[in-house]
Amino acid sequence: MPTPSPSRAPRAATPSDAPASYEAALEELEQLVAQLDAGQLPLDQLLTRYQRGAELLAFCRSRLEDVENQIKVLEGGTLKPWDSA
Repeated sequence: MPTPSPSRAPRAATPSDAPASYEAALEELEQLVAQLDAGQLPLDQLLTRYQRGAELLAFCRSRLEDVENQIKVLEGGTLKPWDSA
């Protein structure tokens, strides 16, 4: 009986793949963008890095949303405009 071939479906992110922080994710994402922009990657590496970039982007968006929700709680349910003064 033949053995099943390994799945080509994208693997789920494991806890070890998760960035340590928003800043770490952003830094890695910037490096990935630079590599993609260089246009020198083979197609399989291009796809892998694109997928990692999508994971990092989702992580960053999630962290920003979490912080925004915390600010809403601190501000009584209303997100107030940012005053830089």
